[in-house]
Amino acid sequence: MLATIGVADVAALFDEIPPALRWSRVAGVPPGASEMAVSRLMRERAAKDGDDLCFLGAGAYEHHIPAAVWEIATRGEFYSAYTPYQAEASQGTLQLIYEYQSMMTSLMAMDVSNASLYDGASALAEAVLMALRAHRGGDVRRIWMPAAVHPHYRETVRTIVEGQGIALIEVPCDPVTGQTPAAALDDLPPAAALVIPQPNFFGRLEEVDALTDAARARGALVIAVVNPLAMAVLKPPGEWGTAGGVDIACGEGQSLGIPLAGGGPYYGFLCCRTEHVRQMPGRIVGRTVDRDGRTGYTLTLQPREQHIRRAKATSNICTNQGLMVTASTIHMALLGAEGLARAALSSHARAAALAGQLAALPGVSLRFAGPFFHEFVLTLPRPVAPVLASLADAGILGGYDLSAAYPALGHAVLVCATETRTAADLARYTATLAAILGDDA
Repeated sequence: MLATIGVADVAALFDEIPPALRWSRVAGVPPGASEMAVSRLMRERAAKDGDDLCFLGAGAYEHHIPAAVWEIATRGEFYSAYTPYQAEASQGTLQLIYEYQSMMTSLMAMDVSNASLYDGASALAEAVLMALRAHRGGDVRRIWMPAAVHPHYRETVRTIVEGQGIALIEVPCDPVTGQTPAAALDDLPPAAALVIPQPNFFGRLEEVDALTDAARARGALVIAVVNPLAMAVLKPPGEWGTAGGVDIACGEGQSLGIPLAGGGPYYGFLCCRTEHVRQMPGRIVGRTVDRDGRTGYTLTLQPREQHIRRAKATSNICTNQGLMVTASTIHMALLGAEGLARAALSSHARAAALAGQLAALPGVSLRFAGPFFHEFVLTLPRPVAPVLASLADAGILGGYDLSAAYPALGHAVLVCATETRTAADLARYTATLAAILGDDA
């Protein structure tokens, strides 16, 4: 193959990678094993995961997934299909992506959706780069990034954009409400766009209309990073503010039919207004008719240019998360608008009930007052890590320790409850936490 393409050796295919960054081999990779040995190893490791009661969210959520979702998604026609480079020959895959795009634009109240991206964090990074390309207010290489955006998302965005001379300007969080105040923009230098999380990382619902209008008044575009399930009951990004909604909406699609699965794979979604479509990374599938008048699907737009530009391309997106999108499309089709809304409302009800029970324990309190979706922040009377370890010993994943990412919050833990948690689950968590804190007293 090397001779056919006129390359001397394999190393020449990687000449763009500096020699100092190349590895001859990856340390720690064991020697090969038989299929039987690998299967046994995987079963043993899976058994160690246990079956803990999960109240851990922080960007990945345990929701009920109808059995039909993955029974259909893992059929050979979907499971083994790859991104359609000879697009029009893959009508089934194209139709599914078209249906997915239609559902996402409806859920977000936006004009256009692409096929998908890698995950929510990289989707936000791509949205930031897209906003900078679309901004027409001069060469402003700054983005307003609220402290209430998921810290992993902020780290991912910083990793991708800082090398391109783009500054992320932190928008402070109100320590009392846990929200991002629109007035905070008054004290910050101009930026090309404002990122608005909904809900934010603390589970709090932001004043999205005020933030959207404040950004518009300052000549900035608006990027929404949202939980898609929450959009089944909350005002969608396309309707925020008084000037026709946000410019770009993105986020993580895991809550729509994707299991937790030990950390992935997940997928990122990205929607925008029609005027920005030429700046959107990835693929867009459209519906048309063939010469005989029959419905057909085609790749309408491929603004990414990796096919030929390689390192000079405007985006690092090379493919879509097709299998994850397949599952999400089936999931949304099975639940419908009513089912998604019921799942969202049930999640909120479970979280509200748990928050009330836990906050009634001695020494425990809600860190922020006001509306939240299905996550909330608790303040504990002692350091969080030992408490979570004790809960884990009792078979409960009790939440996400905020002390590293937000040390100013003190002994704070982010707790999540979805529609999968029962009244008995909430009571078990409450009683176990009470016992742990009681033993400490």
